[in-house]
Amino acid sequence: MANPSPAPKTYRVKSFGCQMNVYDGERMAELLGSQGIAPAPEGEEADLVVLNTCHIREKAAEKVYSDIGRIVKDWGRDDGSSPLIAVAGCVAQAEGEEIMARAPAVKMVVGPQAYHRLPEMIAEATAGRRAVDTDMPAQAKFDALPARRKVGPSAFLTVQEGCDKFCTYCVVPYTRGAEISRPFSAIVDEAKKLIEAGARELTLIGQNVNAWEGEDGKGRAVGLDGLIRHLAEDPDLARIRYTTSHPNDMTEGLIAAHGEVAKLMPFLHLPVQSGSNRILKAMNRSHTAESYLEILERVRAARGDIALSGDFIVGFPGETEEDFAQTLSLVQSVGYAQCFSFKYSPRPGTPAATMDHQIAPDVMDERLQRLQAALNASQHAFNAASVGKRCAVLVERKGRHAGQWLGKSPWLQSVHFEGAADIGDLVEVELVAAGPNSLSGRLVGG
Repeated sequence: MANPSPAPKTYRVKSFGCQMNVYDGERMAELLGSQGIAPAPEGEEADLVVLNTCHIREKAAEKVYSDIGRIVKDWGRDDGSSPLIAVAGCVAQAEGEEIMARAPAVKMVVGPQAYHRLPEMIAEATAGRRAVDTDMPAQAKFDALPARRKVGPSAFLTVQEGCDKFCTYCVVPYTRGAEISRPFSAIVDEAKKLIEAGARELTLIGQNVNAWEGEDGKGRAVGLDGLIRHLAEDPDLARIRYTTSHPNDMTEGLIAAHGEVAKLMPFLHLPVQSGSNRILKAMNRSHTAESYLEILERVRAARGDIALSGDFIVGFPGETEEDFAQTLSLVQSVGYAQCFSFKYSPRPGTPAATMDHQIAPDVMDERLQRLQAALNASQHAFNAASVGKRCAVLVERKGRHAGQWLGKSPWLQSVHFEGAADIGDLVEVELVAAGPNSLSGRLVGG
C-alpha cells in the first residue's frame, strides 16, 4: 500500500474526443463539486487531475501518457509528490490496470460507465490503495449523478450509450459496451433540470443516438422522433439537435420530424466513412453509398434547407485509388456544410487491425489532404450561400472584440456580430459575410 495523501480540495477535468466525453467531463465536474472539491483557478495546479480519455485513435491514447508525464514534471512539488491523477474514459476502459503499470503516477482508473464512483475512489486513492473500476452498469451511473444546476445556453444530454454495430475499425463496442437507451422519464427529467438551469438548446447525444428507443409517459413505444416531439412541447426550450447518428437507424419518423418539428434544427450529422461500397463492406458498415445518398434525399425532401455533416476515414486497409476517388465523388454530390475526416488508425483488438493490405502512412497523408481540401471547399461554399439570409442566432458567449457576440445559426455555423444582446438570447441576424469557418452577421433592428 502506498502512503496516504491529503484529500483533494481542487480539481481539473481535461476531456479528449467526442461530445460524449464532453458531457461526461461536465458530469464529473458536477460530481466533484457536489463533494466540496472546487475547480482549480486558471493557471494554478490542481490537487486532482482527471484525464477523460478517448481511445478512437492511436495518437489520442498516446497523448494521455504524455499528459501524465507533463503533469508530473510541471506540477510536481518540492516534497516529491504530484497531484492525484485519475485516468477516466475509454482508454481507462480498454487498458485498465495496465495504465498504472505504465504510469505509476496514476492513482485511479475509472471507465466511462463507472465515474459516478469517483468520490469513493478518491477516498481509496488518498488512503494509499489502488482504485480501479471498469464495470459497465450504465444506468447506475446516471442514477447516482447529482442534479444539473447551472449550464450554458446550449447543453448536451446523453440519451443513449454503447454500440452494437461492430464496425471493423472501431473500439467503441468494447469500451462503451452494448447499446442501451436511457429511460424516457429519466431523459425528460434531466432535460427539465437543464432548461431550468439556463439551457435554451439541447443536443441529444449517443454513440448511435438515433437507435434510442423507449416507452413514453403513456406506455407507448417511441423512437428518437417521439422523444424529440415530446421535448419540443416545453415552451422554455428553443432548439433541439442530436448526434451522432447511424444510417441504419434513420427511421421514417425521424426523417419526418425534421420537417414537422420547428424546434428541431436543420442540421444532420450522419457519418458515411467511405464512398466505396467495397470498403464499406470491409468496414461492416451495413449500408452502401447509394443507400446513404437515398437517405439524404429523403431528409432534404422533408427539410429543404438542412445542413449535412459526416465522418470519413481514409486509408482503410485495402483502399485503392479508385475507392478513394469514389469517396471524393460522394463528397462532391452531397455538398456538406461541415465534416470530420481522419486517417485510419489501427486499434488493438479490432478486426481491421490485422487485415491485409494496410495502407502506407504517406499515401494516407496525401489522400487526407485531398479529402480535406474538398471538404473545406464544400464548407466554404455552404457558408457563402448563407450570405444574405436572416436567421435566429443563439448567443453563447462574448466575442474577441468589445461589443461583439458569438453564437450559432440554425445550421450550426459560428456567427459573430455586434449590438445589444446577452448570453442565452435568440436574436435575429442578417448574415453578411462568410469565412471558411464562421460568418459575420448584422443584428436586425440593432
